[in-house]
Amino acid sequence: MKTIGTHNYYVYMLTNKSKTVLYTGVTNNLKERIHHHKNPLPFSKAFTTKYKCFFLIYYEHFNNIETAIEREKQIKGYSRIKKEQLIDAFNSNWEFLNESI
Repeated sequence: MKTIGTHNYYVYMLTNKSKTVLYTGVTNNLKERIHHHKNPLPFSKAFTTKYKCFFLIYYEHFNNIETAIEREKQIKGYSRIKKEQLIDAFNSNWEFLNESI
């Protein structure tokens, strides 16, 4: 049984240096997950490795994993324009937030 209010889950979006690719994911440890995106295993064929997506530009916090997964799926279904609008509302300059989390 989970204790209410003690769990942290994040839906996040990463981009590459030129901000042309967007990746959406979910995790319970945002800082550690970004580290793994930035430092993949050798010969990794992961999307974030292939497109060098490890710059955090957007995230949302949740206390419930089911809600976080539902939101991740919702965002993944958005068009590029709708994702950009979401990012603009949260981080209008598309600053890389890796060091501020």
